[in-house]
Amino acid sequence: MANDKVYIHEFIDIIGHNRANYMHHMTANFSPMAQVQRHQLCYGVWGTVGTTRRWPEVVNMWEEDGFEGLSTSFRHEFNHPTLQDPDLAKWWARASQFRRAGIDRVLVPAPWTDTIEELCAKGVRGETYAHELVKVPAGTAWEMIERVRQDAQPVYEPYGWQLVGAFATAMCMESEVILLWAIPTWEQWGQFERAQLTDAALVAWRDQAIEHSESWDRFLLVDSPLCPFRTGRQPRESDRDSYQLPDE
Repeated sequence: MANDKVYIHEFIDIIGHNRANYMHHMTANFSPMAQVQRHQLCYGVWGTVGTTRRWPEVVNMWEEDGFEGLSTSFRHEFNHPTLQDPDLAKWWARASQFRRAGIDRVLVPAPWTDTIEELCAKGVRGETYAHELVKVPAGTAWEMIERVRQDAQPVYEPYGWQLVGAFATAMCMESEVILLWAIPTWEQWGQFERAQLTDAALVAWRDQAIEHSESWDRFLLVDSPLCPFRTGRQPRESDRDSYQLPDE
């Protein structure tokens, strides 16, 4: 069955030492509400591995019921004078203590990309995850995704890497691709990176990727304690905190 969802992808700048606080706030305190009010599922919440990218940072992904579901979520969120859902006023205020800003994208999955419920049912896990952000000439995102499926996947798999999802960024003329790989162990990440110049199949894929892309940025993620990839389920109401703002 083809994946007809769309995804919100977020890079979040964290204030100070609040990455763990923010990840918990998103999964435990936001996701159970979003599931009920918007039928929005938590696809994943991860911390970036700072040695491989800027820090402190969190990556969030949310699964929506297609563009129709996302349109409903937008109405729920933005049709207010404050451009925020009034029911989430306390949540927003609390979140602002943990995060500074963010950059979001809307992603369209390849039809063969599993939904988060399918991934949980299959027990997909990683000790770490590789996030690849690929810039391509306008109009070629889906061609690149098919190249990854046909040519990259077979040469990543001997190192234990599993292609979890392939997505084209919407609203940018098919000029960006995001790939997510589950890696069973840190050692298998290291083996893959060490082989970049010695494995003939990887070298051939790299040459092809360079030819058809404008830039290719790979960095690592680690899932948060309540991330569905770690728990095998959506965050629940029982995970939520009872919290007060400092001035209450």
